[in-house]
Amino acid sequence: MGKLVLTMIVRNEAGRYLKRMLESHREYIDEAVIIDDGSDDDTADICTETLRGIPLTLIRNAESMFQREYVLRQQQWRETLRTEPDWILNMDADERFEPGAAPHIRQIVEREQAEVVSFRLYDMWSETHYRDDMYWQAHRRYFPFLVKNRPGRSMAWKQTDQHCGRFPLEIYALPALRHPLRVQHFGWAREEDRKRKYERYKRLDPDGRFGWPAQYESILDPHPNLTEWKHRDAL
Repeated sequence: MGKLVLTMIVRNEAGRYLKRMLESHREYIDEAVIIDDGSDDDTADICTETLRGIPLTLIRNAESMFQREYVLRQQQWRETLRTEPDWILNMDADERFEPGAAPHIRQIVEREQAEVVSFRLYDMWSETHYRDDMYWQAHRRYFPFLVKNRPGRSMAWKQTDQHCGRFPLEIYALPALRHPLRVQHFGWAREEDRKRKYERYKRLDPDGRFGWPAQYESILDPHPNLTEWKHRDAL
């Protein structure tokens, strides 16, 4: 069986989605590597408690490095490779696969010959609805989340302080299997989180050099177009 290692960057996630996300990942992962990027709450304890019984490498940065995201992502990649994974699943602390994903993930890990597996990402604007308009349509495309490890693979990264991507550049050039499983992203699901992320983007990228200024401004739209999330009994 292929060894599946979950890798994640977290910071001040207590009281948000981390515990629920990790509980869902427990169903199919073999090991986890988590970078705690300067948390000053009990985020690290949540990781340890929720993943109890699963091998966990927890690295705590004394100060946050998120203002230079590509450096942080390089650290995450290096530490993950140290565990000698067969497959690497890179998820954020507010992301999970839809319910019922476990057997499909294990099937990929045990049988799939593809190097990269991509999924659609749904930006949840509440617990029940996702956003769907000209600024928010990630669910109409596929993004790599699951990658087969190849020792000696390039470590080149898009060297931008924000929006550098979660994988080395080489990964995005490889052919990817498009899988029907969906990923729910809850990072926008609460109004207070939207305000906080808007302020962070405006502080770290005031000129929109690394992102899309119009999308930044759309974050606080009081009347966005939302579509109901529908659970599926089977793929």
